[in-house]
Amino acid sequence: MKILVPVKRVIDYNVKVRVKADQSGVDLANVKMALNPFCEIAVEEAVRLKEAGKATEVVVVSIGPKAVQEQLRTALALGADRAIQIDTEAQLDSLQVAKLLHKLVEQEQPQLVIIGKQAIDSDNNQTGQMLAALANMGQGTFASKVELTDDNKVQVTREIDGGLQTVELSLPAVVSTDLRLNEPRYASLPNIMKAKRKPLDVMAATDFGVALESKVTYLNVAAPAGRTGGVVVESVEELVDKLKNEAKVIQ
Repeated sequence: MKILVPVKRVIDYNVKVRVKADQSGVDLANVKMALNPFCEIAVEEAVRLKEAGKATEVVVVSIGPKAVQEQLRTALALGADRAIQIDTEAQLDSLQVAKLLHKLVEQEQPQLVIIGKQAIDSDNNQTGQMLAALANMGQGTFASKVELTDDNKVQVTREIDGGLQTVELSLPAVVSTDLRLNEPRYASLPNIMKAKRKPLDVMAATDFGVALESKVTYLNVAAPAGRTGGVVVESVEELVDKLKNEAKVIQ
């Protein structure tokens, strides 16, 4: 079994994001970048399935300029077998990414695609669902548990508003990972060194026959409003009065 894991390069979650002065986007100058946390969980789950003897190969892929190779090497250090960079400088939205991944799925023919449910920069939560629709594959989203069965199926426990839901999908299928699926491992120094020798193929996005013009237009980007100080109240009655007449959150 081959598992394909798409990963994304994002601003490290510990970094305080700054908006450009002209509000055209986020300032990325001298900003630490990292592997998207949900993608890291997806890589970990794929590697665990391989270690359990359920899979034979884990392939990671990222779409972007040469800089994404840093995150691909991180994924290789975490246990992936080989990596693919789909090279482009274009700013793509979820649909273009899904279409490129669909073309790659047709080439690689993985039995399972494990993808982070969302990226922490755009928070769109769309690519996995779009990929499943384009590839006509079953999908299990927001997975907190993934089990491969002996009859060529995968059981996915999903986190939903009402609790947990388990779906069974025939392979090939797409699974998107939630936070509680696993705890990603740290890459050891020997594995980081080994990752430098693992294969990393570069493919031009223009060779996939996908229109790369984004359909999404950003008008402006603004930082969230600053938090104001709290108010100390003397009694429950005063609190209820403020909630009712000032905050207007109760009637």
